[in-house]
Amino acid sequence: MEELLQELRSLCEAGKITWTRHALTRMLQRDISREEVKAAILHGKVIENYPQDYPYPSCLILHIQGKPLHVVCGAGDGELWIITVYRPDPSQWDNDFATRKESQA
Repeated sequence: MEELLQELRSLCEAGKITWTRHALTRMLQRDISREEVKAAILHGKVIENYPQDYPYPSCLILHIQGKPLHVVCGAGDGELWIITVYRPDPSQWDNDFATRKESQA
């Protein structure tokens, strides 16, 4: 996981970022800036890993600076791919925003 995070940070610092239409739409809806997303990648921590994601392995990054932020992103073809961005819902996440709550099914 650490290797993926280093790759993501390196691509972010180099400005090799592809913002998916979905991510940009959600960021606009949720009033989340590109700077916040970049800060999350550079200073956040990986809380979930999705090695089987297509077309590239991805992960969920948590960054807490003021309001908590989750960023789903991956790396492939020499680019950092921003897949989606959101503020974690306290009803679905524990107080640390890194652990999913057990479903009440």
